[in-house]
Amino acid sequence: MQTAEDRSFAALRIVFGFVWLIDAYFKWQPAFLDNFTSYLTMGAQDQPALVQAWINLWIHGVSVNPHFFGIIVAVAETAIAVGLLFGLFTKIAMAGGIAMTLVIWSTAEGFGGPYQPGSTDIGAAIIYVIVFLALWLGKSWREFSLDKRLYEKRSYTIGTW
Repeated sequence: MQTAEDRSFAALRIVFGFVWLIDAYFKWQPAFLDNFTSYLTMGAQDQPALVQAWINLWIHGVSVNPHFFGIIVAVAETAIAVGLLFGLFTKIAMAGGIAMTLVIWSTAEGFGGPYQPGSTDIGAAIIYVIVFLALWLGKSWREFSLDKRLYEKRSYTIGTW
């Protein structure tokens, strides 16, 4: 049964999917792929020692092959966008989006720092986590999604109503 609430959460999922699609487009650009490590390095600047150590751990791992890791980020963001837009494997896309957003927030955004007097922002990526959680709690896959069609087809095939 379609409800206005289900349609609203599904519409929010689709709009958020377009946001991720735009972001994925930028990740496929040479400027991002060629400078992947520098985004992490910038996130470590002016951070407390503990945050710098965390980000430097990621920089050390990524520096093995930054272009490869940049492509992984681009593929992941594209997959999240497709999952949100089409409602395909939506729960997996949202879980992956939460994980990826937390990594971005804790590295490139430096947990939203710098943590010093005058800091006025906790970073944008953490807000994405909240949107993903709202989409999950609102069961945004119930309308306008391929997941719904796949579930209906599976239910008819198995014989459960």
